[in-house]
Amino acid sequence: MQAEPALKRVLANLAHLLGGKAAAGLMSLVYLVIVARTLGVHDYGELVLVNGYVVFLGSLIAFSGFHGVVRYGALAVEAGDPERLARIVRFMALVEGLFGVIALAVAIVAVPFVGPRLGWSAEAMHMAIPYSLAVFGSVRATPQGLLQIAGRFDLVGLHQAVSPTVRLVGTLIVWACGGGLDGFLLVWLLSSIAEGGAMWAFGLVAWRKLAAGQRLRGPWRGLLRNGEGFGHFILVTNFDISLRELAPNLAPLTIGWMLGPVAAGLFSLAQRATTLLQQPAILLSQASYAVLADLVAKRRLDQLRRTVWRSATLAGALGTPIVLAFWFAGDRLLPLLGGHTFQGGVAIVTLIAGARLAALIASPITSGLTALGKPQRSMTATLATNLVLYPLLPLLIWWLGLHGAGLHALVQNVIATGMLVMFFLKDARDPPEPEVMAVRPIETIA
Repeated sequence: MQAEPALKRVLANLAHLLGGKAAAGLMSLVYLVIVARTLGVHDYGELVLVNGYVVFLGSLIAFSGFHGVVRYGALAVEAGDPERLARIVRFMALVEGLFGVIALAVAIVAVPFVGPRLGWSAEAMHMAIPYSLAVFGSVRATPQGLLQIAGRFDLVGLHQAVSPTVRLVGTLIVWACGGGLDGFLLVWLLSSIAEGGAMWAFGLVAWRKLAAGQRLRGPWRGLLRNGEGFGHFILVTNFDISLRELAPNLAPLTIGWMLGPVAAGLFSLAQRATTLLQQPAILLSQASYAVLADLVAKRRLDQLRRTVWRSATLAGALGTPIVLAFWFAGDRLLPLLGGHTFQGGVAIVTLIAGARLAALIASPITSGLTALGKPQRSMTATLATNLVLYPLLPLLIWWLGLHGAGLHALVQNVIATGMLVMFFLKDARDPPEPEVMAVRPIETIA
């Protein structure tokens, strides 16, 4: 059997997701230019650091049950057991909410200690405490998993535009009213809350389809004692996600800690300028996971291998010209976006774009390993690159300044991609464990 049908399903899912992301990208560009030019590099750096601080704690503490909902929820749907699906969803929603509250408390308590070290002004310190509520923007993995099982990638794609829409409208209002940092921070907070709330609202659509007749409130206990490895799986995949997001979220804070808000603003704008490569990596992972899990469930390992390699090759082929374009336009790109206070940037933009390209190539490989029931492989690569290599970041910053942060990101992603390639070459040859093979074939397109 050829890999083309599966690859077409991956690309079809990706098309749904890219539809929302294309609109989101255009809106993001507009509000980014307005905010950066209005605030200047210093205050924009403060905005980045306050938001980065809350996002970092949210990603570190909050619990993501996305893969657990997709994998074990799909098994329940395949078995015709909506009651079990409802129990899984209730349990993961409860866990997500609990860890979200813990993240909120930690963020509020730590503001007086972290803020001064990051160079926050009195205005930023004052806004950082209520801004901690933005952690709930990341508490949405459970409904996203439901949408994946239901094949509602159209709603996942629509969700991509929620936060940028709120930010764009809010930015225009603040700009028209002559507002400053506090106004933009309020807009960013509202966008995070809207992002989380919208995903839960969309998740209700999938709930009504998959768990017909089940109440939202009901029993949730017993999942960790069923002997199916549910507890171990959600712990490993959540730890993997937390590690994967650790370095990207910690890097701006490390830059701000060592170099101040101006450097953090430059680094953040370079990151935002290269999201043309980052977002497809995230979306490709989302679009391919359900398809690859379907191939594992049907024992089509040859097709799985071909689909993964062709997806990775296609990602690299599409991403390479974009990196070259960033290299040619690097010196002019940041001043064009942020104004005259954002000077230079060809080296940092090119380094970050190269790191994005490596992550883009790795996305379908990571999804393939998870579909094979080997999420620990991705966790191993992430642990090696995000934690073991993290001490290299402050050393490179001390040696090369801001360019050291870009070089660190490139080294991390290249090594991680190489490790994932080696893992997949080995694991895709061996048949998955029987429990893994039971994963339900998922209808990826409604």
